[in-house]
Amino acid sequence: MSMIQKILFTLFIIFSVSIASANKISEKIPHWQKVSYIEKSFYEIALRSEYNTNVSRVRKWNEPLIVYVEHGVGDQALHLRLVKMHLKHLSEITGLKVSYTQSKNEANIHLYLTQSNQVNSLIRKEISQESVKTLRNSVCLANIRRNKQSEIKKAIVIIPIDRARMHGKLISCIVEELTQILGLPNDSKTIYPTIFSDKNIYKLLTGLDYLLLKILYSNDIKNGMTQSEIIPILRNKLNRWKRDGTIKKAQENVIKGELYQLLGYR
Repeated sequence: MSMIQKILFTLFIIFSVSIASANKISEKIPHWQKVSYIEKSFYEIALRSEYNTNVSRVRKWNEPLIVYVEHGVGDQALHLRLVKMHLKHLSEITGLKVSYTQSKNEANIHLYLTQSNQVNSLIRKEISQESVKTLRNSVCLANIRRNKQSEIKKAIVIIPIDRARMHGKLISCIVEELTQILGLPNDSKTIYPTIFSDKNIYKLLTGLDYLLLKILYSNDIKNGMTQSEIIPILRNKLNRWKRDGTIKKAQENVIKGELYQLLGYR
């Protein structure tokens, strides 16, 4: 073998090893950490709704959350502790301020911890008569109201504690419904891992959920934006997050929430 052939052969080996190493690294990246998948997930969860197939606009809060909790069952201290833990976690991720009030009129979030035999009357009173048929058999449910600028101004959350406990979904109901009312209203058959999955196997926020919340409450994502308006902003943001490690560290960051610690996750 001539010297030139030896050099070319060596370069070929180095090139082949580099390609193999790159492929190996690529294979280790979880699917939900890929920029294209996160982008797809945001459009699916943020711009669509569980009971409305039309593509919508960005919906989010532009003001602090003021929470009124109405207890219709026992274990009030436990339930309130779980609620406060999760809302604190959401506040840390989104930057939204959260406070509590005993005055229903002062609140923009009404949370009813109730019994299943009270669900229909609450839906009728707080949402609408027409919604009873659609929502009455839900394990737990939520509804948001927004203005013409797509700013969320009020939210209703109804959790029948007996029904949630029977299905083993007390914590997942608290987590999912209180997260959805921030502007991620859709449940998906295809996106995972997320609490917004129709399979509903996740009780706590996932790394993907963390990223979706961070995107939604980024300063450059505005109320009323359409998908076409979001695309260049989101792609630039995700590529930057890929470079600076935000995406890679999402799961590590999300498990810092107090509910994770309470349930013994490390």
